Amino acid sequence: MTWWRSAAIYQIYPRSFADGNADGVGDLAGVRARLPYLASLGVDALWFNPWYPSSGADGGYDVIDYRDIDPVYGTLAEAEKLIAEAREFGLRTIVDIVPNHVSHLHPWFVNGRRELFWFRDRPNNWKSEFGGSPWTQLPDGSWYLHLFTAEQPDVNWTHPLVRAEHEDVLRFWFDRGAAGVRIDSAVLPVKDPLLPDQVDGEPHPFVDRDELHDIYRSWRAIAESYGAILIGELWLPDASRFAKYLRPDELHTAFNFDFLACPWDAARLRASIDTTLAAHAPVDAPATWVLSNHDVTRVVTRYGRADTSFSFGAKRAGVWSDVALGTRRARAAALLAMALPGAVYVYQGEELGLPEYEVPADAIRDPMHFRSGGVDPGRDGCRIPLPWSGASPPYGFGSTPTWLPQPDGWEGLTVEAQDGAPDSMLNLYRGGLHLRRAFGGGMAWRDAPPGVLSFARAQGGSCTTNLSSTPIPLPPGELLLSSVPLEDGLLPPDATAWLTPA
Repeated sequence: MTWWRSAAIYQIYPRSFADGNADGVGDLAGVRARLPYLASLGVDALWFNPWYPSSGADGGYDVIDYRDIDPVYGTLAEAEKLIAEAREFGLRTIVDIVPNHVSHLHPWFVNGRRELFWFRDRPNNWKSEFGGSPWTQLPDGSWYLHLFTAEQPDVNWTHPLVRAEHEDVLRFWFDRGAAGVRIDSAVLPVKDPLLPDQVDGEPHPFVDRDELHDIYRSWRAIAESYGAILIGELWLPDASRFAKYLRPDELHTAFNFDFLACPWDAARLRASIDTTLAAHAPVDAPATWVLSNHDVTRVVTRYGRADTSFSFGAKRAGVWSDVALGTRRARAAALLAMALPGAVYVYQGEELGLPEYEVPADAIRDPMHFRSGGVDPGRDGCRIPLPWSGASPPYGFGSTPTWLPQPDGWEGLTVEAQDGAPDSMLNLYRGGLHLRRAFGGGMAWRDAPPGVLSFARAQGGSCTTNLSSTPIPLPPGELLLSSVPLEDGLLPPDATAWLTPA
């Protein structure tokens, strides 16, 4: 089956989706109760961020046990019910696997299985993904490696037990009905076993190592035996290196972060689209189109700023955003992304037009904030519990206080407020996710004025996005959907329209 080649996949951050037991934290019961909502959106699959037992040091990405569910979310039996019930709604389930590291409370680390981790007598010059040194010293004087927080020791992929364990975890979840796995930090697990200092101009000691490809080939064989898929989180600027992971015997798809990070600029977006499609074509892999996720500034806020691009290194608190302008652009970008050939991802709350919330300093949980010395605001602002109904927190999420605080003023952004409203973001997403199924085949650019992106799909439908400052006439065809109303038959600035073939 090739459903994944053109799928719409909805990302669920479990702590913040829906609270079923009124403790202020999202859980599996909350998701199960909202399956009708998810099915009504028009998505094909649900990707869950880690739901395993965890110390909570990094939003669940410090895993203690891959074969169980964190009690805050529910039980393993409930996860199995959720997978089965979602399938009854036509929704497949994708689980998150974190091969680079485990929790410091994982039995391997607790029981002193040092051969399964990276220990040495002194640190090298590597930098943590969260800032600072990735080495922590134990009382005996030895140092262990953690590319993220100290509570996330990196495992040693040169040891056969590490490889065997992860392959067994894949089978465990595929046996329970999971349709695929998303692989966190997929370019990081393998290290140069000598742990040398990082030197400019020499092969990177822990990013994009060639040995990774053999690991993912073995994972692909397992996935294929179940009819399941592998999705990689690949932050790689080199398109040719990126494409190697998508060869027919490796990963099925990977996240397109170049498109996500691209500024709201016609030339830059077209270049990103062209580069993406060109990189995927030789390996016959579908592209993916992503506007946001649990790690990046929400698109409504990002597109309302003077700098509309995204970079982890540039994240700062207190940057003003024109949210109305950002919302208009986000609507246009959503239809642009949905119309492109390949798969599209929707991060929870994106379909509601949620802006980034600047979490009060005393409520921040994200380790990125603390490891930056307070300079980086962290990622909590895009992880706020969803607003479902009502005029004040907790907006129908569950009980209050919620695990992260919700802002006042979101009453117009709730599902209840937007449901059925013709001009709401939710209605736009529902319309787009259902109508995009009529688009198919490759794409061809059409001639268009400067600042305008216009293309037609081979098997029906065309898309025009106006990033210029003036309204433009649309190409021939019947209007199917537009991100904002037309003005005297013209497409206004910061808007997208879909049309039938002429």
